[in-house]
Amino acid sequence: MAVISICAFVPALRSQSGPGPEPFRSPFAPDPLSRRPGERTAGRRSGRSRRFVALSAHSNPRILKVNRKSRYGRPLSPFDSDDDDESLESDEDEDEDEEGWSDEDEFAEIAEYKEQNKDKKKKDSRRHPNKGGRSGSLNSRQQNGHNEYKNPVRNAVNTFPSPNHEKEIASYDVIGRGKPEEIKPRQHSFPRLSEEIDLDERWIPLLDYLCTFGLKESHFLQMYERHMPSLQINVGSAKERLDYLLSIGVKNRDVKRILLRQPQILQYTVENNLKSHVAFLTGLGIPNSRMGQIIAAAPSLFSYSVENSLKPTVRYLVEEVGIKEKDLGKVVQLSPQILVQRIDVSWNTRYFFLSKELGAPRDSVVKMVTKHPQLLHYSIDDGLLPRINFLRSIGMCNSEILKVLTSLTQVLSLSLEDNLKPKYKYLINELRNEVRALTKYPMYLSLSLDQRIRPRHRFLVSLKKAPNGPFPLSYFVPTDECFCEQWAGTSLDKYLAFRQRLLLKDFAKKYEKQR
Repeated sequence: MAVISICAFVPALRSQSGPGPEPFRSPFAPDPLSRRPGERTAGRRSGRSRRFVALSAHSNPRILKVNRKSRYGRPLSPFDSDDDDESLESDEDEDEDEEGWSDEDEFAEIAEYKEQNKDKKKKDSRRHPNKGGRSGSLNSRQQNGHNEYKNPVRNAVNTFPSPNHEKEIASYDVIGRGKPEEIKPRQHSFPRLSEEIDLDERWIPLLDYLCTFGLKESHFLQMYERHMPSLQINVGSAKERLDYLLSIGVKNRDVKRILLRQPQILQYTVENNLKSHVAFLTGLGIPNSRMGQIIAAAPSLFSYSVENSLKPTVRYLVEEVGIKEKDLGKVVQLSPQILVQRIDVSWNTRYFFLSKELGAPRDSVVKMVTKHPQLLHYSIDDGLLPRINFLRSIGMCNSEILKVLTSLTQVLSLSLEDNLKPKYKYLINELRNEVRALTKYPMYLSLSLDQRIRPRHRFLVSLKKAPNGPFPLSYFVPTDECFCEQWAGTSLDKYLAFRQRLLLKDFAKKYEKQR
């Protein structure tokens, strides 16, 4: 960044400014007191007084920017360069402006110069003095063959950014031969991304295309950190692969989630990868209507070899675990992640735990996995054991717990505080029933307390049709139509209206407690 004193150009300002501190002299400029009589400085023309004084910016710690970066995230030299089209502040506003600078407005926009290819050695020679001790004045540069008049923009000394940064006007060069030239800043749609990474302009078409699926700059940063080569894919190839996924049932809204979890999918070819994996899933019995959901739930399966990984996993489920081949499609639909995990470790650890903790036979554990394969993902210490201990705490023995879990394995996925404990309290305090009833109707634990259990019980109480004694859990099993027809003896609309009023009333109570 070159700083030019305004007083050197306007004599009136120099006369009015009064005495003041002596201007800073460049360490490379010759000392005017030490020159011999009759000797002229390199920066003075014959018969003319000095017209300007070049002040070095290298010694000012507030101007020197050691961590400067371009708009595309590339590091820049902290020293002056003829390629830097930066705004220069006047002496009067220097302190005020520097305190108010922001990261975005700190430097002027990058100018698009007419001459793109400049010799790097020429830039270096202008940045640093040569070994002979010559000053960096204009005359010495001209003597070395550096023509500074070809591009007037390169010699602009008073270029200020407009408030909206839409355009910049370069002033005349110091000799007055230049013409005003409008400098248009380079526009792009990813300013934050270019600040964070070294953004290649060849990536822009792909990024623009992916934006149509709802991806933003923050998402591209995640993709870059997860797998940078995925952003180097040709936009045509990426479109071909995503179009294929959309054609087999992947929802448009799921593409963003797939790319964030598995950006490598942009690199997988349709013929050699995507189609072979889809054919493998079809062979397991996955219907076409569910194919898109399977891929959205486990997009990483495309990174596994069909022959060396996926098929051996299926073979293990059948031969070692004991899942029947006709149930494979159902198991994969319930938990697609089962294809991409270490199934041998997951199965063995949970099987040994259940057999030791509850005395569960192998057949019972196989039934649990078939009905709820997510069991193989649950943590033993934080998931399985706390729920088993809760069922013990309400009076169930191991055989009763095993019966409940075999019939309704998803009990192991229910929240203790928000689900199991409130339903148990309602069973004892409101329904006046016993815990042993849960072994006969374990489905009670999976039903919604607010949407089914409480409304049906309160509705029958309001109609005075609730049975005496313990409230039967069988009343909660059928659909709303069967319930109204068989036990309530009213229309479905009347029951739904009652349930809506009850929900609003309960919501109001919860809101008052929160206040």
